[in-house]
Amino acid sequence: MTEDIRILMCAPDHYDVDYVINPWMEGNIHKSTKDKAVEQWEKLYTAIKKYATVDLVKPEKGLPDMVFTANAGLVLGDNVVLSRFYHPERQGEEPFFKKWFQDNGFHVYELPQDLPFEGAGDALFDREGRWLWAGYGFRSELDSHPYLAKWLDTEVLSLHLIDNRFYHLDTCFCPLSDGYLLYYPEAFDSYSNQLIEMRVPAEKLIPIDEADAVNFACNTVNINDIVIMNNISDNLEKQITEKGFTVIQTPLTEFLKAGGAAKCLTLRVTEPIVEDVHANVSIISKVIKLEGHLLDSGLMNRALDLIINEGGSFKVLNFNLGIERQSPSTAEVRVSAPSSQLMEDIVSRLIDLGAIFTPEKQVDAILESVIQAGVSPDDFYVTTIYPTEVRINGSWIRVANQRMDGAIVVDKKDDKITATCKVLRDLKLGEELVVGVEGIRTVRSPQSREQRNQTQEFSFMSGGVSSERRVELLVEQIAWEMRHIRDQGGKVAVVAGPVVIHTGGSGHLSSLIRDGYVQCLLGGNAIAVHDMEQSLMGTSLGVDMRKGTPVSGGHRHHLKVINAVRRAGSITEVVEQGIVTKGIMYECVKNNIPFCLAGSIRDDGPLPDTYMDLIKAQEEYARLIKGSDMILMLSTMLHSIGAGNMTPSGVKMVCVDINPAVVTKLSDRGSVESVGIVTDVGLFLSLLVQQLEKLTNRTQNTEVKI
Repeated sequence: MTEDIRILMCAPDHYDVDYVINPWMEGNIHKSTKDKAVEQWEKLYTAIKKYATVDLVKPEKGLPDMVFTANAGLVLGDNVVLSRFYHPERQGEEPFFKKWFQDNGFHVYELPQDLPFEGAGDALFDREGRWLWAGYGFRSELDSHPYLAKWLDTEVLSLHLIDNRFYHLDTCFCPLSDGYLLYYPEAFDSYSNQLIEMRVPAEKLIPIDEADAVNFACNTVNINDIVIMNNISDNLEKQITEKGFTVIQTPLTEFLKAGGAAKCLTLRVTEPIVEDVHANVSIISKVIKLEGHLLDSGLMNRALDLIINEGGSFKVLNFNLGIERQSPSTAEVRVSAPSSQLMEDIVSRLIDLGAIFTPEKQVDAILESVIQAGVSPDDFYVTTIYPTEVRINGSWIRVANQRMDGAIVVDKKDDKITATCKVLRDLKLGEELVVGVEGIRTVRSPQSREQRNQTQEFSFMSGGVSSERRVELLVEQIAWEMRHIRDQGGKVAVVAGPVVIHTGGSGHLSSLIRDGYVQCLLGGNAIAVHDMEQSLMGTSLGVDMRKGTPVSGGHRHHLKVINAVRRAGSITEVVEQGIVTKGIMYECVKNNIPFCLAGSIRDDGPLPDTYMDLIKAQEEYARLIKGSDMILMLSTMLHSIGAGNMTPSGVKMVCVDINPAVVTKLSDRGSVESVGIVTDVGLFLSLLVQQLEKLTNRTQNTEVKI
């Protein structure tokens, strides 16, 4: 027996699965066999007593989980941090464990009432005493970690748990003697796995697979070179044995029903203290401000969920609910993260939602100079589609040329301050860029409750992907918007792929251009080629458009078209020379509608008008899109995504594709003024033209009556 190692246990006199507070308890209510549970606990107790002194705390009736003493608290030396249980079902255990610690000479620290922390279930010392691994995400809050560092005078390394089956750190993570670590990597986020790999040499890591993980192989009692655990696979036993450990397996199936095994049933109350290890924790905290109709718009929930999902923690410092119908609400939230990089990621995304980072006093945006043309500083602020402002010299400046995935350049020349969104390739040596997250905010237009709640007959759809709503109803709304935009002198851009031609939509899109509903056309080489192939030869990709059957030699048709255009010199010339007399490209030329064709590596020819220089094509896309009120994206994923990234918030967007993944990808960009329609693009265009004709006839009939 090793006299200097003491472990606290609690007999399972009242153990049962009485409630559900973790996934393992599902379906196991009152299905634990008491005699078998006692037998399994006794075997574990006997095995541990051979290598350590075991203390017992009295079990209390009505507290079935008290048997899991790992959650009583966290002990180092004569100090213990008492647990604050997350679930009310276990909070009754706290006074009994507190009394045991006090009666046994420990100094008890107690966390704030509403700050969950579940003891050595979520906090495990490195067996050499060098630091404390602390888990958070399900039962313990990240904000408890600074208290652990301070009270126990130790370094705390925070690990984010992401799989609710492994709700406590000790269910998927077990530090072993001599610096080894037994763990299940998939239970953690990428940042936590990187941290683990930075602190533990590769040769000391023992990652396990899911089969052993769900048998709680990591929920292990380690005493020097002895590991006592539930049953594991032969392969894992071999790995552990090869590291110099002796494995003792003892079945604990009755306790697995409640989500626990060997480690959960024990609390080590003697931990090694290293004299030169002192308090240290890397947790960063910042305060953000939210303003608007926070509850009925769902902004508050989205912001708090984002913080948790991204590996952070929060505390709502102030919340003022609007007391009148139109009164906005305000909230101040302290955000915590285990590293500065994660904090910047979280705050950046909160800014995208409209949050404002608020330090103790307002500060300007941080600027750094470009020291290599086309390359930004590493921590530059990445822009979104939403209107953005930066604080310079105490004033908020609106960023011009807003777009996604750019950087913000600030120019202070001639006593005039400007801020402009630029893509990385356009950055010039010496320009000043916004870095970090201070002094940045996105601007959202507040909606009244009436606007949010009422359904207008022709108001544009809220964001989403439609595969079940009637396409006809959506087309009716889109047609009304297009008619309104045209009549007001607005601008509709169309991004189209060759599927428009293949599905018989060429004639419909041509009529939209001819009738003034389209102000610019964007696409690739293929849509122009196959449009003119249909105009000249009645085929698309060699398929007869009337019969739907391949034409002999039709696979050469598109090349003959390309050749004819190249001979003429351009698409404009092939139209002006009377070679092409109908179709989309014909209508663009005849109605002075600008177009841009962006090439790719697969293009045949290509057409003389096609931009094979990608950067120039992007610049021309951006130029043509500027000022658009609506963009129709018709069955071309890559060109649509490219156009979407260049488009600021506020532009109505319609993505039509037979593939749901395409329209979902476009709607995921975050604009609430966008809709995805899962349908055949030819059918969509046919319905759109029909609806516009109805609107025209209705208008004409009204004018006649007047």
